[in-house]
Amino acid sequence: MNLSFSDIQDRPVAILGGGVLGRRIACMWAAGGWNVNIRDPSAEQRTAALHYVENNINEYPNITGIKKRAGTVQAFEKLEDAVRNAWTVIEAVPEKLQLKINTFAELEETTRLDCLLCSNSSSYKSSEMLEKVKPETCRRIFNTHYMMPPQSRVVELMTDGQTYPEIFPFYVERLKEVGFLPIVARKESTGFVFNRLWAAIKRECLTILSEGVSSPEELDAVWVEMYSGNKMGPCEMMDAVGLDTVAFIEEHYIQERGISGVSTVDYLKRDFLNKGKLGAKTSEGGLYPPGRTTKTPSEAQGDHNNLHAPTLYVLDLGLNSPQDPIHSGRILVGSGAGGALRTIVSNQSLPDGIDVSIKSGRIYWTNMGIPNANDGEILSCKLDGSDIRTVIPKGSVHTPKQLTLDPAGTKLYFCDREGLRVMRCNLDGSEHETLVQNGDWHNLTATQDQSKWCVGITVSQNEKKFYWTQKGTSKGGIGRIFRANIDMPVSKDASTRDDIEMVLDHLPEPIDLEVDPDTDTLYWTDRGDPPFGNTLNKIELAKLRQPISASNKPKPQILARNLHEAIGLKLDHKNKHIYITDLAGMVYRINTDGTDKKKVYDTEFIFSGINLSYV
Repeated sequence: MNLSFSDIQDRPVAILGGGVLGRRIACMWAAGGWNVNIRDPSAEQRTAALHYVENNINEYPNITGIKKRAGTVQAFEKLEDAVRNAWTVIEAVPEKLQLKINTFAELEETTRLDCLLCSNSSSYKSSEMLEKVKPETCRRIFNTHYMMPPQSRVVELMTDGQTYPEIFPFYVERLKEVGFLPIVARKESTGFVFNRLWAAIKRECLTILSEGVSSPEELDAVWVEMYSGNKMGPCEMMDAVGLDTVAFIEEHYIQERGISGVSTVDYLKRDFLNKGKLGAKTSEGGLYPPGRTTKTPSEAQGDHNNLHAPTLYVLDLGLNSPQDPIHSGRILVGSGAGGALRTIVSNQSLPDGIDVSIKSGRIYWTNMGIPNANDGEILSCKLDGSDIRTVIPKGSVHTPKQLTLDPAGTKLYFCDREGLRVMRCNLDGSEHETLVQNGDWHNLTATQDQSKWCVGITVSQNEKKFYWTQKGTSKGGIGRIFRANIDMPVSKDASTRDDIEMVLDHLPEPIDLEVDPDTDTLYWTDRGDPPFGNTLNKIELAKLRQPISASNKPKPQILARNLHEAIGLKLDHKNKHIYITDLAGMVYRINTDGTDKKKVYDTEFIFSGINLSYV
């Protein structure tokens, strides 16, 4: 097979699968100068993959040392559109042998005859995937097993037993040009090179745990101490990869080599997988509690840390701008693991509340505008900051504050501070309606009554209710939290509805809030005076459903103190973390039980709202 760079230089690299690994492989090739096509049947995965590349591609050259003009990255639903004219296709589809067999049969029909077809499988040899392809196609199929770029840039190449030998030096050079560190296995082997060694380590670790000889913490501590170049122990690494994946790979070894799975696969299924504990990718955790593998900048990090850290979207009010502080607000994108903050939207008029829908591929936010000018608005944009659209125009909402999507992702709920209102609308702004009206905002006396100002908003789908804060005067100790039914009572309107309940009062100055449906708990930030203000708080909703009297008032729990004018709050359900912003330019991460408060960002900005997604 005659191969030359001139034959491929204008052709794309195609990646099948836009998941955690697929999008990182795509980003690496694109950062190295190649145009890349991602194919994934899921629209949400395609959006998330492109958003990951957009957020991270500029960081890859800092890690690889390869400084090239980045290529483009596109995402496709149909396989034939993604692989058309590709010079190489890398399948990163789920580890199901029949799926891979069918994939290569489809690639035989849809790719050019000189296209190099690669499997990223870490457990199956590519020779096991040739059942439906012709002999001549087998000659251009082989394994390229990627670890976890960009932190781990090793790629293991291996023949399917029939691969043209001259392919390997050619492909090795292309990988090196991009910044990968390729090695070529001398012969076919289940598990390649590293994974065979790693499989033995995992197997013995699981045996140690299943026999009760040690704990994950002790085992990992010994590993890190003995092998100090690694920042993660084997148990943390297994959690990061996914215990279901660990079990699947081990099953393949068991079948091929006839070894026992009692202390490995059986142990994992019994104690973890059957209980939904798949590792860091699930809110149930795995060998460790959820969130263990997500690290902040102050913590030591290994190659597999932060694979499941969320992407953060933070609003900067822009008030520290010397030119135009009223119109210098921004949307910044960063990570729950820290790192660079990137501006995707600028020149906003005091942005305050934000939410993100990966499903619709859009960000939604409020601009307060000038508080006495009735010029607030709600806008949306694509995840990369483009295509800014007006959802609620100026004049239709006075001073919009916090904003949230309902759990179904079909409605926007938001508070209007000087408008004395709680409102909602469809994602395109249609069916804009007022749910709560605390007075006539045209009346100056009414609009200056801060006890009627609505600020934070959240929706409890389990209860079919929404909650909101009325903060009261600054540091005044007259803040309150209310709730009402999602459905308006019959024959009532926003001013006359009789289902409004005050659930908490005499709070310092409550701002943003959110309900955790899994634990039936309400969380909120409070920017009032210490010791009860500048705090993160929670209360179990069950306490708010009981009859409340003067002698039987439910007492909130303070989870964290010493914030600096706390504003935004967002729950990270997967990792069991809470992210908080404050006006001092900090982003904090705290466990949902209030422990392990850490600083993710420390800036000179003035932060208001925060939200997150998993991409």
